[in-house]
Amino acid sequence: MTDAAASLVHDVSEEDALRAQLYDLLGVVLRKPPAADFLAKLAVLNGDDSDMGRGITALARLAQVSSPEKIDTEFHRLFIGLGRGELLPYASYYITGFLNEKPLAKLRGDMADLGMVKDAAAYEPEDNIGSLCEMMAGMIQGRFGAPVSLARQKDFFFTHLAPWAEHFFTDLEAAEGSVFYAPVGTVGAAFMQIEKQSFRMTE
Repeated sequence: MTDAAASLVHDVSEEDALRAQLYDLLGVVLRKPPAADFLAKLAVLNGDDSDMGRGITALARLAQVSSPEKIDTEFHRLFIGLGRGELLPYASYYITGFLNEKPLAKLRGDMADLGMVKDAAAYEPEDNIGSLCEMMAGMIQGRFGAPVSLARQKDFFFTHLAPWAEHFFTDLEAAEGSVFYAPVGTVGAAFMQIEKQSFRMTE
């Protein structure tokens, strides 16, 4: 995702910075296969004994022993394939059973309202899970201007992620072709649960 103010990142709380980092991590590995430099960053992560922490630890271990080429093959098998991959990581598909449906149209309207512009180099629809994670990180950090209010983040999350993202991450964790991406699914599912609970506490 790009926009005119993408280079502007504002000071945010430590908690929000950690949220943005998690969204960015998911966005990077789900938009395209991670390069060697990003794998090196993943390899030094340490998790705690929570579900998310165990997922992070497993992801770090796999980053230490997996080559970019091997992960590239896994990525294409999972998400692209011959005709289609094992999973279709799009909100429209998970919510309606079809691609390019009303959830995508709603997302495009909200993107315009928030000053988000699709990356011209991106070929996939904007409701790709990786893109949505990047959008959440951008709203938290203020990449589209000032940081977006918690209320607006909550509305975006419950409109575009809550209805399907945890289901997708659970599917990713269990997918036959998932090795490196299995703990990505673990981390993503746990994070979606935490975000739902945290946002509901603001009601």
